[in-house]
Amino acid sequence: MSDTPQRVVIVDDHPLFRKGLAQLLQTIPTFTLVGEAACGTDGLGLACELHPDLLLLDLNMKDLSGLQVLRAVREAQLDTRVVMITVSDHGDDLVAALRGGADGYLLKDMEPEQMLESLRNVAAGRTVIAENLTHLLAAALRAERRPESSAEAGLTEQEQRILELIAGGLSNKLIGRELDIAEGTVKVHVKHILRKLGLRSRVEAAVWAVERQRAAD
Repeated sequence: MSDTPQRVVIVDDHPLFRKGLAQLLQTIPTFTLVGEAACGTDGLGLACELHPDLLLLDLNMKDLSGLQVLRAVREAQLDTRVVMITVSDHGDDLVAALRGGADGYLLKDMEPEQMLESLRNVAAGRTVIAENLTHLLAAALRAERRPESSAEAGLTEQEQRILELIAGGLSNKLIGRELDIAEGTVKVHVKHILRKLGLRSRVEAAVWAVERQRAAD
């Protein structure tokens, strides 16, 4: 993460949680709160107006859901990292958020220190999931037919290396730096990897890779 403070917008229809999260962020100089919204419609408007570095988004809201806001942000091609912060520990919600393009999925009952550490990781270009939810994503992937190995999937050597870095939580930009290739080239490789594995998000690819490594060990 750069020395420039990360500009953050919080969207949550629970006033107490929203204010608590805002106060928590204010204890860390690397985050600057630039906007708050109590509903999805206002939150989407703020995101489009302010183009924050980080959008912290509740999942279930009365007007637009967090998933609807997420999709709209992705369709607008905003260079904003989006983290769902929710009470829902259901696998379907987790998978839907990640396939919708979320960069993180955290639970509201996390300890404050864990929450801040996770947000720092997202700001640094990594993807985060609440630790006690990774098994749900792994189970969802196991329920669907996938290649059992990189060789079966037909991944090239470069694609395997990129998959390893995705499993390490690195963003496309960081992978590009690591391999000394353009970020656009990484994006093309990631699309090919997802197609060959029959997956729809980089987080699913990361979990698939970790599961394969565990099976090999």
